[in-house]
This record gives sequence, structure tokens and C-alpha cells, in this order.
Amino acid sequence: MYPEHAPRVPAQRAVEVHQPTPYPPAVPAPAPLVPVQPNTVPTVASIVLPDGCVVTGYAVEPTRTEPVTAKPAVSRTAANVALGGVGFLAVSGGLLLLTSFIAALTAFITQLITLAAVIFGGWIAVQILGTHGHQGGGTTVNIRRAVFKRNHFHG
Repeated sequence: MYPEHAPRVPAQRAVEVHQPTPYPPAVPAPAPLVPVQPNTVPTVASIVLPDGCVVTGYAVEPTRTEPVTAKPAVSRTAANVALGGVGFLAVSGGLLLLTSFIAALTAFITQLITLAAVIFGGWIAVQILGTHGHQGGGTTVNIRRAVFKRNHFHG
């Protein structure tokens, strides 16, 4: 084997071990003043930590979570929109019938007015152009009245 292809062995190094430097325990800061209701005095609790520090503070009531209400499978908004659509469809059919009824009523009233105009116009035409019981046409002259006036005939 050639020396350039020989396996290389890494050089041995000295092992160094580092130990963490311990920090001295922190002195707890004074607790902030908590406004207290005049009738209630909160209880004070002290806890000894494993390193020997004592932590003193007010006991805090655990927060109560609100019970989770079960949501309906369909939202109220979706149900209201669907009901509004059904109501609109129901009303649309009625509106269509109402429009048809109004159109038919308008045509009926128009026919009644036309019929009344024809009948009234015919009655007026009979009054104007009628003979009042006389047969024939032309102008009728009352001769007797003209004859007896001053014994002269006025035509």
C-alpha cells in the first residue's frame, strides 16, 4: 500500500470537562400591593422551593372555565336565511296570482265601461234621432195652428 492511501488516525486530544457555574439564589422582590376589598382579607401562602428559597404571596383562586355550550349542527343565520327563502317562494306564488287577478279585474272593468258607453251612446242616439212614434222621415208642420191664426195661412 502506498503511504498516501494509508488510513489516517485522528490525533488524540485532551478531554476538557466544563462544570456550570451555579448562581446564588435570587432574593425575591417585594410583592406589589394588591388592592383589597375592605371586607375581605386575602389569605397569604408561603412555598418553600427545593433550593431553600421561600416564596410568599396571596392565594389566587383558580379561574373557572365557562362550560362549553354545544353548538347546533346548523347555525341560526343559515336557518334564518333558508326560512326567508322558503317564505319568499311562498309569497312569490301568491304575488303572481295577485297580479293575474288584478290584470283580469282591470280587463273586466274596461269591458263594463265600454258596454256602458255603447248602451248610453245608443240611448242618446235614439233620443236625438228618434221619430217619437211617427212613421217616415222629414219635417212635420202643424198646419191647423197656422190656418186659424188671423185666417191666413202661414207656411
